[in-house]
Amino acid sequence: MREGQHVSGGESFWKRVRRGVHFLVALCMALILVMTGEAKPRPDVLFIAIDDMNDWISLLDPEAPIKTPNLERLAARGMLFTRAYCISPACNPSRSALLTGLRPSTSGVYANNSDWRKALPKRRTIMQQFRAAGYSVRGAGKIFHHKAEGFHDEDSFDDFQMMAPQNMPPKKLNQGPEYGSRNTDWGVWPPDERKTIDFRTADYCIKALQSPVKDKPLFLACGIFKPHSPFFAPRRYFVDARKIGLPPRRADDWNDLPRGAQMLMGRTKWFWTGMTKLDRRLPGSFERFVQAYAACCSFADAQLGRVLDALDASPRRDRTIVVLWSDHGFHLGEKDHIEKFALWEKSNHVPFIVVAPGVTGEGVRCVRPVDLSVIYPTLLELCGLPEEKCDGRSAVPLLRDADSEWKHPAVMTYGRGNHAVRSERWRYIRYADGSEELYDHEVDPHEWLNLASRAEYKQVKMSHRSWLPSKEAGEVAGLRR
Repeated sequence: MREGQHVSGGESFWKRVRRGVHFLVALCMALILVMTGEAKPRPDVLFIAIDDMNDWISLLDPEAPIKTPNLERLAARGMLFTRAYCISPACNPSRSALLTGLRPSTSGVYANNSDWRKALPKRRTIMQQFRAAGYSVRGAGKIFHHKAEGFHDEDSFDDFQMMAPQNMPPKKLNQGPEYGSRNTDWGVWPPDERKTIDFRTADYCIKALQSPVKDKPLFLACGIFKPHSPFFAPRRYFVDARKIGLPPRRADDWNDLPRGAQMLMGRTKWFWTGMTKLDRRLPGSFERFVQAYAACCSFADAQLGRVLDALDASPRRDRTIVVLWSDHGFHLGEKDHIEKFALWEKSNHVPFIVVAPGVTGEGVRCVRPVDLSVIYPTLLELCGLPEEKCDGRSAVPLLRDADSEWKHPAVMTYGRGNHAVRSERWRYIRYADGSEELYDHEVDPHEWLNLASRAEYKQVKMSHRSWLPSKEAGEVAGLRR
């Protein structure tokens, strides 16, 4: 869509009729192929989730200091969405929405402790859809938010290897015992990378890919935990902190934030204020924190490389659809913020790659803004599974032609009433109290100048506001952890 113009997301009656006719034709063709013995086997699916990986990586910016050669290697095989966004900048609401195809505003799953299964007792996860279609569904690592009862869903898998507890050093490595918990630590650890969560997850997935190709197609979910905190990585993944540097900041960045932003961000402000205090006491702490995050990204990329090597050595290679995504981004001090839990670009912009043999070309980049609600319907369509009512739309038209018309901007939610809309040019944020932010990414990629109060941008705001959820579910009860 053109900036400042809203196009309705509804379908006309005749368009729905045409879709029905196309579906019936496809179904008839499939039946003919089955009857004549010419039906192709369903593709395997390699479904890769990476936790907390932001956009300061060479996959999305060749000049970025965090190098991700294996992500680039995967993108060279298919389509990279350069403007892909999470559904929510927090693990549980993001993953629950992606895996069920229903946004937080539909489900009421807004928080990390929300009981997603209580909110959606009868909803099939995407893995359950594949199990019902006759797939062998296996997985390991972090797919759902947490391994505890109530988050992980046993009915979604035929076999699943839970994450082992984080291998922790005897004491905090960052010399800042007052900075958060053991989970907000960083440094070189462990000495043997084979004892890490992600190495074990990669091992499981490698064995699954090496298993004989049987009658059932395979859906394999690979959940890579890093670069989630604590920022521990083996020594060989650390690069000189001076080569990494620090992300750009503006000293007065909070001066034009509205009340809604100030209130929402107040609960996580301690991450940044605590870091500045620690850095004054131990100069260089901030640089080492960023260095450790970069090392974790490199480590995660290396585990991806091990899994891709196994796929390449397998007869499954040319029959496997690969989907890679991160559940949300991560601030490293930009906008005086650390962690996710914000509706700004850095918390929401994520790597998203799809390799679909026979559908995607090689090394294609799509600039259309999408959020990860597209994954559920896209995989169903790519694999010929029955349609399911979802909040997102299939991105198969974009996979076939990256320049296809796409009238739907990316929509993000963090907490009830707080939403962001990202079009090709603009990021619009509206908070529960009605206050707003608006950023022009053509001239302000760091989101330093909030334009929401300027009269000349009224129409831009109105066009983006029209994409906000018209109804919002009440927040579902939380689980104790």
